[in-house]
Amino acid sequence: MRKIAWLAALLLLFGLYGCDSGSKEGKGQTKPADKVELTVSAAASLQEALEEAKTAFERKHPNIRIQYNFGASGALQKQISEGAPVDLFFSAAAVPFEKLKAEGLIDSKHEKTVLANELVLIAPKQGEGAVQSLDDIIRAKRIAIGIPESVPAGMYAKQTLEKAGLWEKVAPKLVYAKDVRQVLTYVETGNVDAGFVYRTDALASENVNIVAAVPSGMHDPIVYPLGVVKTSKHLKEAQQFYSYLTSGPALQMFEEHGFRRAR
Repeated sequence: MRKIAWLAALLLLFGLYGCDSGSKEGKGQTKPADKVELTVSAAASLQEALEEAKTAFERKHPNIRIQYNFGASGALQKQISEGAPVDLFFSAAAVPFEKLKAEGLIDSKHEKTVLANELVLIAPKQGEGAVQSLDDIIRAKRIAIGIPESVPAGMYAKQTLEKAGLWEKVAPKLVYAKDVRQVLTYVETGNVDAGFVYRTDALASENVNIVAAVPSGMHDPIVYPLGVVKTSKHLKEAQQFYSYLTSGPALQMFEEHGFRRAR
């Protein structure tokens, strides 16, 4: 019995020592910052530039991970309106952004029109196609544009064709795309004779030629508003990324990708 009691006391002593040792180690350690993942819904035309921005930002903020959801601005706006868990919205047009502001879903202290772009008409680089200028558009057999109701580039393209008095003539030839990058793909692969995209999209491809720049007066201003979504569960981190994307170094990076700073 004495032997058993002695062993029990010894085990208790070691147990207390272990707890005390663990406690001391805990006091001397710093708890690492919790990882936060931000979801950014952004226009498809921003893809290359935002991937570069992500790399630079995450290098300075290792506790924050950026997850992008690229697509047509109108479709992304609807997702946010319906409750999609999004932290920031970067639109390629004012209309979808203004709809979210009207619904009270954009943080008024963290929203800004950041960038501008230009609409261009492109054709496949391979071969001499029928489309060599904006006036040649009626000669094309197939023309790609984004769906005007949801793709800003498609909306701008429709406005251009209507103002030029060509909409009715080319409407039967139109091939509609889910976003501006799909338009680019259709032209790159030669599935269409021409397409309307942003200058930044055309510059990102080695397989298309810019055959015409559309005069700005032919369509609404092409602007890119950015804002923090009020329902974000990580407002502090979302505001940090917003601040970075609107900073001088980030704007310079966007310019290197062909964007212009908004006036």
